Amino acid sequence: MALVLEAPEVAASVRPGQFVMLTAARAGESAPALPRPMAIYSRDQGAGTVEILYGVVGAGTERLRSFNPGEQIYTVGPLGRGFEVAPDVQTVLLVGRGIGTCSLTTVAQENAERGRDTIAVTSARNSGALIGVDFYRKHGAATVHAVTDDDGTSAPAALIASLTEQHDEKPPQLILTCGSDRLTRLCQTLSERWEAPMQVSVEAHMACGLGYCHGCASGARSQGNESPLICADGPAFAWRILAETDA
Repeated sequence: MALVLEAPEVAASVRPGQFVMLTAARAGESAPALPRPMAIYSRDQGAGTVEILYGVVGAGTERLRSFNPGEQIYTVGPLGRGFEVAPDVQTVLLVGRGIGTCSLTTVAQENAERGRDTIAVTSARNSGALIGVDFYRKHGAATVHAVTDDDGTSAPAALIASLTEQHDEKPPQLILTCGSDRLTRLCQTLSERWEAPMQVSVEAHMACGLGYCHGCASGARSQGNESPLICADGPAFAWRILAETDA
């Protein structure tokens, strides 16, 4: 499902990889009480709009589907820490699966605006579930790999073979991923092969999205007394392999 929000302040300030919290209860309603975290699929600063893609999986998203054009929906954002692309990066590899792809698409938008190249991988169970293929092409992706479980092209071994064959000669300088532990491991392999830094957008259930409730702690050990919060410290994190002494 697609939801276009007129939100000029969000559209003007959102960074790739950030998200918003949407409250599905209308004015005067008490339920559903908790807002839903939603990745921003695209933003149009001129029109002052942001687009959200989502799947209907429960009462909250079912309620979101019931909103009609012109209605108001309580929106908080942009939130979280997005992806960080260094000024000297020329080519970025985006690897997403399913709805996780929505965390990556605004990176392609910004790449097009700043003259960077995009290589995109969008993965799904079947061709009907693929997200972002046309969007990536519209925003100048040099190559779009649309891979599915149905034809076996999404299998890690097959995808690594395809990506290395096409991009070993001129690999990307940065790898960004979201949507699957399997793809995270695949990207780690490519990161080591190409000596390219890697960042991961982490998905989580959230109650506030602001860091107040501490309900989305990542579980990873940090220097402080609590693990990083996905909503405030992420959702985009730099990825590094822990040495045995760090584990």
